[in-house]
Amino acid sequence: MGSAARRGAARPAVLAAVALLVLGVSVLWPWPSGAAPSTPVTGNATHFDALGAPYGGCGLPQEQLDSPDFVALNVYNTPGDYSFYPRPIPPAQAAKIGLWDNGRNCGRFVQVTIGDYCTGVNDGAPGQPFCRNGSWVTDGYAGAQLTMVVADSCGDANAWCRDDPGHLDLSTASLNRFIKNGAPVGDMNPAHWNNRHVSWSYVAAPNYTGDLKLGFLQGAQRYWTAIAVSHLPNGVHGVEFLGADGTWQQAQPDSDLGQAFLIGPTATAGTAYAIRVRDASDALVNDGRVYRFTLPDQCLSGCGPAYTAISYTTGTGTPTNTTTPTTPTAPTTTTTTPAGVSCTATAAVTSTWNGGYQLQFTVRNTGSAPVSGWTTSFSFADTQQVTNSWNAALTQTGRAVQAANQSYNGTLAAGATTTWGAVVTGSAQPVSGLACAAR
Repeated sequence: MGSAARRGAARPAVLAAVALLVLGVSVLWPWPSGAAPSTPVTGNATHFDALGAPYGGCGLPQEQLDSPDFVALNVYNTPGDYSFYPRPIPPAQAAKIGLWDNGRNCGRFVQVTIGDYCTGVNDGAPGQPFCRNGSWVTDGYAGAQLTMVVADSCGDANAWCRDDPGHLDLSTASLNRFIKNGAPVGDMNPAHWNNRHVSWSYVAAPNYTGDLKLGFLQGAQRYWTAIAVSHLPNGVHGVEFLGADGTWQQAQPDSDLGQAFLIGPTATAGTAYAIRVRDASDALVNDGRVYRFTLPDQCLSGCGPAYTAISYTTGTGTPTNTTTPTTPTAPTTTTTTPAGVSCTATAAVTSTWNGGYQLQFTVRNTGSAPVSGWTTSFSFADTQQVTNSWNAALTQTGRAVQAANQSYNGTLAAGATTTWGAVVTGSAQPVSGLACAAR
């Protein structure tokens, strides 16, 4: 995901075995799914040219990375199985989670050490052992090291990404920057590469200074506020935002883009935000420091660039009430309608992005009497799911959705309108059976 020109094109899966001969031993995936290895591990190393546009698998443009030297981790723990599975991998399939850990290892640094060279074929063909018709030998490049940031994911249907738990996919430009005896190796790639062994482990961000960096992602706006969090000493595992009710709420990750999160404002329909961040150890960053910022005017209708840097202020500002808010429920819909009371609803797609889109609904009082409340209903065409909504109390059952007014927008004079909106995962298809019931 997010990668460009990855070495070793995926081939059709030809084997469905539970374990394969890899590195001379059966693949047993020695760590729990998604867990970080506690000691240096050995695996095959491949390379790829660049992060995809506009983002890599962690949700950052390449120019926003903390280092020009970056790696991708394996998405899946599926030795012998080269099928693709939903991302993020759901809890029901937790056993399939690889070291990518649904993006939770994004932004961490790894120290990579060059190991043996393969004298045979090491092409990552599905169902085939690594370094076929050859052997692993030590040469003058062994022991060269480089510290690199996790910025992408390897989910390709090849043996490297699926059968080798210790596999790393390295940025191509970094290969000749590995350091040995105080100097770059210079010429390891391409003549002395052949998808070598490497060993690696997580390390703290080198020479860390400053504070975290924040940016709005492309398309971010008042009702779909996606931010990227970067430049932390030990990765980012979560973001909490201060909601309009004064409580801290867990931000939803933007798919498995591990450094991208969807946050809400400090006031209903507002454009001011306050967040705090947890690192890879799930500790609050900087003792719970609160970062406050606002949506810039150029993003009110959607940020245009891939990344819009955020200026923020810091402080504490922790509310005394830190309980988790309850989800509002839709009011009961009456079955009788007073004379002269009616409404209509229309829907429009206001923005789209990879894997989702935003809907806006307009409710109009078409009757001759005031409306004291309304409920809209419709059905999705496929498996779309609402992940966020505003200006309505929404419930979804399968494809069917009902959304009722909030207390502040239920009353409509004759001819008046109000709007509500939703963020939806899935492809943007017309809704069916859109109706409005007034009371």
